[in-house]
Amino acid sequence: MQRITPFLWFDNQAEEAVKFYTSIFKNSRIGKIARYGEEGEQVSGRPKGSVMTVEFQLEGQEFVALNGGPHFKFTESTTAFMQQDWSAAVCKAPAAARSAVDARKL
Repeated sequence: MQRITPFLWFDNQAEEAVKFYTSIFKNSRIGKIARYGEEGEQVSGRPKGSVMTVEFQLEGQEFVALNGGPHFKFTESTTAFMQQDWSAAVCKAPAAARSAVDARKL
């Protein structure tokens, strides 16, 4: 299992983008597609049944595309999602990341 999964945020084009990405890489596939339910519709303002996330792989690398807009639009940045594994190494990762960010501020 891959421990860190990059998330790509879109306004409402996640499924379209994933279809494009998987069309240009030979070793790729589309996985689970999650849709907004009634509660998600109320919280996010996205229509019930519309695509929330699309899991996909490109050359063995797992990604998730998320329709998070219009509040969160697609940018060049990504979000890394760490699989829930509470081993000592994973528990140290957030502190190490904060240390690296703090070091860059000096």
